[in-house]
Amino acid sequence: MRCLLLNLAAVVLALLFCPFRAEGAAAEAAAKACRLIPAGGQAESLDGWKSFHQDHAKTSDVWSLDAQGVLHCQGSPLGYLYTEKDYDNFVLELDWRWPAGKQPGKGGVLIRTTGPDKIWPKSLEAQINAGDAGDFWGLDGYVLDGPADRKKTLEHPQFGKLTNVQKSAAAEKPAGQWNRYKIVADGAVVTLEINGQTVNRATGCETAPGKILITCEGSPIEFRNVQLRPVVKPSTAPRD
Repeated sequence: MRCLLLNLAAVVLALLFCPFRAEGAAAEAAAKACRLIPAGGQAESLDGWKSFHQDHAKTSDVWSLDAQGVLHCQGSPLGYLYTEKDYDNFVLELDWRWPAGKQPGKGGVLIRTTGPDKIWPKSLEAQINAGDAGDFWGLDGYVLDGPADRKKTLEHPQFGKLTNVQKSAAAEKPAGQWNRYKIVADGAVVTLEINGQTVNRATGCETAPGKILITCEGSPIEFRNVQLRPVVKPSTAPRD
């Protein structure tokens, strides 16, 4: 299996693009190989990613990478980074924090994103909004299910049908501290972990492959240690 390792020292954001087709031991090996270690350096391009922003803003107007491999989002104009490739089943992990001294605000990671660029495309959002991190939002008609006592749907004049499944527990750290997100998309089930604690699980999720997006929603926010790997299922083969 071939993985393209994007060095955080050379790109605005690092993410691995793997075929995600190996099974058993091969998948486990690929998962280990697809871990990223950030390094210092000056970013000059964004390989594997594109951006969409209001007011025709360029990527460099909104996103920048420092020598420690931290990706900075200025917060405006509204928009997102998105992967050039489509993904369906995967484990996505990343760190995020609200900069110290800044008012925590809004953000999110959108997966299985399809359709044309707009604010906001059809997708499943893993919420990062301060106080709401760990919530699910099905945007623009994206279908998902969850416990009845934590699920609601509504029609929005701009954003279409929205489905919300609230988190079961709060696990965010205060502004200025790093949080770790783990998003496991495995068929119709998507699970969210924050700082090692499972906070949400959606079922009945649409499984069409789509882009992965990191949003810019009006608030400065920082990311690091972005990594993508296959879902590794336990082997069912009999032992000798």
